[in-house]
Amino acid sequence: MCAIFGILGEYTPSQARHALSRMAHRGPDFCGIVEEEQLFFAHYRLSILDRGTRAHQPLRHQGVYVSFNGEIYNHQELRKSLPYAFETQSDAETVLAAYLHYGIDFVRYLRGMFAIAIVEGTRLYLVRDRFGKKPLYYYHHAKGVHFASEIKALTPFLKQTRMNHDALLSYLSFLAPSPPHTFYTGIEKLESGCYAVYEQGDLQIHRYYDLVHETRVPGNNTIEQSIRESIALRMCADVPIAALLSGGIDSAVIAAIARETEPNLRTFTIGYKEYRNYDEREHAAYTANYLGVNNCSLEVNQNDFMRAVPYVFESMDEPLNDPAAIPLYLLFEKIKAEGYKVVLSGEGSDEIFLGYRHYREYIALESLANLHNKKWLERYFRSHFSMNREWEWYKRLFSEQLLFRTSGEKFTDLQQNKLLRRNVRDNHSYSYLQLYRERFLASEYADDPTRWYSYIDLKLFQAEHFLMKLDKISMAHSIEARTPFLDHALVEQLFTYGAEERLGAEGTKPLLKTATQAYLNDVIRQRKKKGFSAPYMEYLCASGEITLITEVNNQTGLFQSDVLQKYIQMARKGRFKHHVWGLYVLSHWIKRTLL
Repeated sequence: MCAIFGILGEYTPSQARHALSRMAHRGPDFCGIVEEEQLFFAHYRLSILDRGTRAHQPLRHQGVYVSFNGEIYNHQELRKSLPYAFETQSDAETVLAAYLHYGIDFVRYLRGMFAIAIVEGTRLYLVRDRFGKKPLYYYHHAKGVHFASEIKALTPFLKQTRMNHDALLSYLSFLAPSPPHTFYTGIEKLESGCYAVYEQGDLQIHRYYDLVHETRVPGNNTIEQSIRESIALRMCADVPIAALLSGGIDSAVIAAIARETEPNLRTFTIGYKEYRNYDEREHAAYTANYLGVNNCSLEVNQNDFMRAVPYVFESMDEPLNDPAAIPLYLLFEKIKAEGYKVVLSGEGSDEIFLGYRHYREYIALESLANLHNKKWLERYFRSHFSMNREWEWYKRLFSEQLLFRTSGEKFTDLQQNKLLRRNVRDNHSYSYLQLYRERFLASEYADDPTRWYSYIDLKLFQAEHFLMKLDKISMAHSIEARTPFLDHALVEQLFTYGAEERLGAEGTKPLLKTATQAYLNDVIRQRKKKGFSAPYMEYLCASGEITLITEVNNQTGLFQSDVLQKYIQMARKGRFKHHVWGLYVLSHWIKRTLL
């Protein structure tokens, strides 16, 4: 786990080194730099596997340079098929050897999480893993290309900082900017499952993986066996491994199976003294006691929360609407203090097992699209407005527009059009989903809406929201986060199951509950999903920080003042809280970056 950085084209060594240094937190164990004419190629290392000096990056062989961020869990197995004289036990050397043998198709053989840069002669490859666990950004301009693991290492090269309005609108819609957009005009992010090729001033993007178009070879594994295999692969490290533990089934099964490899497994939980409704410590303590793991709980108060806010936003580089990033930052701060470099986390389970309760609601709503004589309903919902997002859902249904637009959809097109001091076209948010939708409709799953839910949630809700948060927050503390549920073999296996099997008759995650019978009791397996929630709006209001939204809007005129104040007033009463938190995050970035 590390940071990668490079420049092909003209550069000033001092400026390049300064930009690189802004990512030192991602790899405090070593910094390697290659400086040649028209090439600056660098790497910060967080030593997890083969911590010796020979495994330091960038690696070079036969004129090929590699800088790699992530973990390849099948690298020992992959080595057996590669005609290469290995000198280390590092997975980075396996990446290099695989590229030398297979060319760019090497990526199809990798099982893990990765952002990879490869330079061979005048050609640069940039590769992001299948589900976007590792971020990768680039700045392509007339004199060359810059790339980095974080935006902050690219902003020094911008001639001016301007906000990308596609990033703004897709952020309001989906909690995070959709690829390739970032909030910085000129800086783009590579989509998950894609690689970029840069040569002689030209940059092209290619897709090497698409879940709905993968050829699935039936395996012999049960779901339980696949989960066990995925977790076992992620227990490989030359440093101790810890795990996050909530009160839910996802983290519990990871801890239960991980403990077989690491008998002294340490788990970590967070809670809130003033707000028991958000506190999962009691449930986590029960699970820890049942599993026999050593659980450490961290209690957060308002001062802790608000103290962490600027550090979190600085770590994220650009707006990302997830208030859970703040307590997660504090929890990783604690984990680092305890001496851990690797943590297991449960991201992805809800998307592959259809664990979100609202999936059932959308299924029920979809049937309304078949109503006869619905034209008058279409006209009604188009000519009236309600702030509630359900209004937009009905309008879409009766207008025959796409209903489900990720579990993270927040500001609908109607809401944005009322809030912003600019016109937002009806159905505008669909433009950020159109290519995904077209690929899905061209697949064998086109008639199954639940597979669309999983597919688009993995592409945007997970890759650009949850996983982006997890990477930035964990790496801010020099910690590698691993996500067993997002092993691509496991995801592909679950994708072969239809709606009835994944949803079941009642409850949630029947396939996961059945697969975990041997590890968890009924109390843990049947416990209602709570989510990683926090009293963020209570803290924001009590601290007075919520006024920042109005302050920044008075300077920018971005939003309609009366509509904005209505949202803020309702958030104080417990409604539209997530909407307003997103506006707060945005306002913080605008003040810090543009004003």
